[in-house]
Amino acid sequence: MKKIGLFAISCILLISCKDENIPDVSGIKAELSIDRFEKDFFALDTTQLPQGLDKLNAKYPGFTNDFLTNILGLSPASDSNSLVYDAIKRFLRDYRPLKDSADKLFGNTDNIEKELKKGLQFVKYYFPAYKAPSKLITYIGPMDAYYEASLGGYSDVITSTGMATGLQLHMGSNFSMYQSTMGQAFYPDYISRRFTPSTIVVNNIKNIIDDIHPEKLAGLPLVDQMIEKGKRLYILDKLLPTTPDTLKIGYTASQLKGCVENEGRIWNFFVTNNMLLNNDPSLLKNYMADGPKTVELGDGSPGYIGLFTGWQIVKKYMREHEEVKLPDLLQTDAHKIFEQAKYRPK
Repeated sequence: MKKIGLFAISCILLISCKDENIPDVSGIKAELSIDRFEKDFFALDTTQLPQGLDKLNAKYPGFTNDFLTNILGLSPASDSNSLVYDAIKRFLRDYRPLKDSADKLFGNTDNIEKELKKGLQFVKYYFPAYKAPSKLITYIGPMDAYYEASLGGYSDVITSTGMATGLQLHMGSNFSMYQSTMGQAFYPDYISRRFTPSTIVVNNIKNIIDDIHPEKLAGLPLVDQMIEKGKRLYILDKLLPTTPDTLKIGYTASQLKGCVENEGRIWNFFVTNNMLLNNDPSLLKNYMADGPKTVELGDGSPGYIGLFTGWQIVKKYMREHEEVKLPDLLQTDAHKIFEQAKYRPK
């Protein structure tokens, strides 16, 4: 396809448009505590690991086993399995510098707690039937722990015991480990620039949206996949109404500015190339997967360009269907949204 180069480099911070109809959720009770698992884990006495792990499991029931098996990738620990204990000792030794850096960066988590709690209040307002997690567990996992979620939620998950955030991927975009050869191999700059403390709240609220209504994208054509993603970004707008759009969508300020200025041209690109109803995986990955750019749109463009277009289609639909509640939006057929939105940007 022809390279059309719509994007120019510029720098402007785009903040989420102020919604004058933001509901008052101050009277809604939302419980939230932050448990610092990494502090207790790195305080283990390596000469008495079996006893220490028992105490850790008593304090963090469920999560300790999730961490050891699903995050560190170890077999269940037992007195007869010295290889497991050796692996834990190596991890504690190798990641001690990162943990020390995290202690400094996250010495105070009051603002994270405040912002996440506010998001949970909006969750309760819009999704009263959903039982939201009441705990955020922080941990430090291996740099290659890859829990892929939409745009950046690589170490943030919902477990049986609550939300969990891996601080190893929230240390700030310039953190030395991200710039190392190993770090760049796992997470090149276009990914690691999102590894900041400010994405912790965004990623966990995204996970809650997916927990409320898991995505089912398999087999869907491009436009339907765009809209399914757009639904979640629209809902994220409502749950985090004062959060910058750049954090929610994961683009840089200049990339998002370029999308806004070229909205009609981006749409025309998909239409004129007959892509909207195409469900070929080799084509979908160019527009519905993360990347440094969208080749056909130029060097200043973002990857995952389908996120932006789907977001705008859903916004258009909801402007004309104000009666639709957020739980119903998640259930609404994506192609129905496409047909009724009559999205034709200029």
